[in-house]
Amino acid sequence: MDFMKEYEKWVASPALSDAERAELESVRNDPKEIESRFYGPLEFGTAGLRGIMAVGLHNMNIHVIRWATQGFAQVICAEGEEGKRRGVAICMDCRNHSMEFARAAAEVCAANGIHVRIFESLRPTPELSFAVREYRCQAGINVTASHNPKEYNGYKVYWEDGAQLPPHHADAIAAALEQIDVFNGIRRMDFDEAVKAGLIETMGEETDRKFMANVTAMINDKETVAKVADTFKLVYTPFHGCGYKLVPEALRTLGIKHLICEPKQMVIDGDFPTVVSPNPENPEGFYLAIDLARENDVDFILGTDPDSDRVGIMIRDHSGEYRPVTGNQTGVLLLDYLIGAMRRSGKMPEKPVALKTIVTTEMARKVAESNGVTCYDTFTGFKFMAEKKNALEAAGEGKVIFSYEESYGYMLGDYVRDKDAVTASMLLTEMAAWYAAQGMTLFDALEKLYEKYGHYAEKTYNLVMPGLDGLKDMAQLMKNLRENPPAEISGVKVVTRKDYTDGSVVDCATGAALYQKLLAPEFVPQLCRFAAEQDVALLTYDSRGIVCERDQDPWARKECVTTKLEMYHVDDLASYVDYPICKMLLTVDPARRDAVCAAGRQRFEGKIDIYPSSPFFIEAVPLGVAKDRSLAALLERMGLTRENLMACGDGLNDRSMIAFAGVGVAMQNAEDTVKEVADYVTAADNNHDGVAEAIEKFILQ
Repeated sequence: MDFMKEYEKWVASPALSDAERAELESVRNDPKEIESRFYGPLEFGTAGLRGIMAVGLHNMNIHVIRWATQGFAQVICAEGEEGKRRGVAICMDCRNHSMEFARAAAEVCAANGIHVRIFESLRPTPELSFAVREYRCQAGINVTASHNPKEYNGYKVYWEDGAQLPPHHADAIAAALEQIDVFNGIRRMDFDEAVKAGLIETMGEETDRKFMANVTAMINDKETVAKVADTFKLVYTPFHGCGYKLVPEALRTLGIKHLICEPKQMVIDGDFPTVVSPNPENPEGFYLAIDLARENDVDFILGTDPDSDRVGIMIRDHSGEYRPVTGNQTGVLLLDYLIGAMRRSGKMPEKPVALKTIVTTEMARKVAESNGVTCYDTFTGFKFMAEKKNALEAAGEGKVIFSYEESYGYMLGDYVRDKDAVTASMLLTEMAAWYAAQGMTLFDALEKLYEKYGHYAEKTYNLVMPGLDGLKDMAQLMKNLRENPPAEISGVKVVTRKDYTDGSVVDCATGAALYQKLLAPEFVPQLCRFAAEQDVALLTYDSRGIVCERDQDPWARKECVTTKLEMYHVDDLASYVDYPICKMLLTVDPARRDAVCAAGRQRFEGKIDIYPSSPFFIEAVPLGVAKDRSLAALLERMGLTRENLMACGDGLNDRSMIAFAGVGVAMQNAEDTVKEVADYVTAADNNHDGVAEAIEKFILQ
C-alpha cells in the first residue's frame, strides 16, 4: 500500500471532522508517523482489532470501527434472514471513545438489517459472552482493549457460542474488508432512527440479573464463608473499570461483610489516572490497594482489569509484606481448591476436565491428574479453550470444570465462553475465606501446594513493541529463533523442539524431523514436479472435492469412486494449493507403483513420507505420520478395513488423516502428540461412523 497516497485520501475525505483533519495535517512533515498510520490496515484476526486511538487506517477510530463492522455485518448476513434476526449483542468498556465506537458499530449493523442488542453502559466482557448465549444472538461485538494502556482501544468479535470468532469467520471478514472502501463502502443508519424502527434495543439491569444468577450459582461453600465473615477482610480495586459494580455484588452475595473497595480506583475513568498501566499482571498498580490493606490489616487483595475479564491477587506473606501471585500460581491455587470444594459440595461431574494453554505451567497438569482430573492443552486464547470445551462436552468425553491461562484469565461455568473475572473473583475470595477458616492465608496455601505437588517456577516477560518498527522487530525475533534455536536453556540441553506453526517436532541431537502435522506449502510444487517427471497424476482435496491437473487419468478417477467425491480440473495444482494440507495422492498403474514409490522415497527422504496405500495409490504425508506402513496393515492392527473408510463417504479425507496420524503417531509412542491426535479424532468424528472411536481406542491402549 502507498501510505502517502492513503494519507492524502484521508486528508481529502469529507467523512473526516475538522479536528480529525487537523490531526492529520499536524503530522504532514513526519513521514515516519504517516507511514505508521497508513502503511496498511489493522489486521483483522480471531480477536478482532486492537490499536492506538488516532486518525489513520492502522489506528482505532470511528472510521475503522465502521469499516470493520461492515465486513462483520456481511459475514452475519451470509447466515441468512435468521442470522440477521438473531442479530448481534454489543458491549463496551470504560475507555475513551468506547461508547462512541459501540454506537457506531450498532448503526452499521442496523443499516445492514441486523438486529442489535446494545448495553446501556459499560459492562464486563464476560457479560457480553453471556448475552450472546442467553439471547441466542448470531454474534457479538465488544469495544475494549482489555488491560492495555490508555492510548489503546479494541474491537473484539464473538460468534454464536459466545466465544471469540473462529479462524474461518475471521478470514471471511478479512477477505470482505479487502473489498470495502473505508469511507464509501459503509452502510449507516442513525442510532435513534434504528431504535424507533425496532432494529436496536438496549440491555441493562434485566441482563445483569440473569448473568449474576449464573455467577452466584457457582458458589460452592457459602457456609464456611459465613463462619469467618466477621473477621475475614479483603481489598478490591477495579482499576477504574467495568468491575466496579458486579464484582462487589458477587462478593457480597457470597457473604463477605468486610469488603474494602479502593475509592480512587472505583471511579470510572478511561485515562486510568492512578496507574501507569491498568493491568493486574503489574504489581505496581496495586500500590493504593496495598496502602488500604495495611491500614485495615488485610491479608488478601483482589484487582480486575478495565473490562473485568482478568483478575490478579496479592497476598501477605509471613513478614507482613504484600506479594503478587502470578497467573500461573493463582490458577493452580484455584484449580486445587475447586477440585476439593466441588467434591465436598457434591458438584464434581463424572469425567472432570481442566484446560490450560501450552504456555501455562505444567504444575496445573500435576494438580489435575493427581486428583483424577484430565488435563488438556490448547493454543493460547480462550477461543481455543471454548472450542475444546464444546468438543469434549458434545462428545460426552468430559465436563470442563476450569480453564485458565497464565496471563490472569480464568473461565468457569457453562454460561460464558471467555475469561470471566466476575466469577473468578468470587471463587478466589471463597477460596481465601475457606483457607482462613483452616487458619491459613493463601501464602500458606501456596507453600503447601509446592510441598504436595513439587516446586515449579515460571516467569513472564512483557515486551512492548509498538508501531511498524515493533511489528518488524517481532517478525525478526521469530525468524532468528527459528534459524538459531537455543541448544540449551540455563545449562540444560534442549532435547526436542516443536514449532506450533506447522506442528513439526525436531530431534535437537540429530536435527532429524520426528513429526510434521501438515505438509508445508513448499512441498506441493516439489510433488507436482515429481509427478510430472514420473508421468503420473497427483491430486488432493479442497472444500469442493478432489482437485487434479490430470482429471481424466483413469487411476485418478478411481479416487472419485472410492470417496464418492467429484473431481475438479485445475491448470496448475502447485499454484492452486497454497496452504498447508494433510496429504497428497499419487495415482499410478499398479505395475509401476513400487518403482514410483521407491523414486519418491529417494527424492523426499527426510522431508515427507512416501508409501503405497493401495495397488494404485501412493500417499505423500507429513514426516512421522505413517512410518512407511501401508494403510491396509495399519487398519488391520485396529480391526478395521479399507471398506470402513469407504463407508465414510464425504468424510474419507478426514477419516484417512485420522488413520495416518493416529496410528503412525501411536507407533512412535510420542505421548504428547498421541494426546493431540486423540483430541483431533474426537473433534473430527462428525459422521459418527465408528472409525474414529476405534482409532482412538487403539491410540490410547
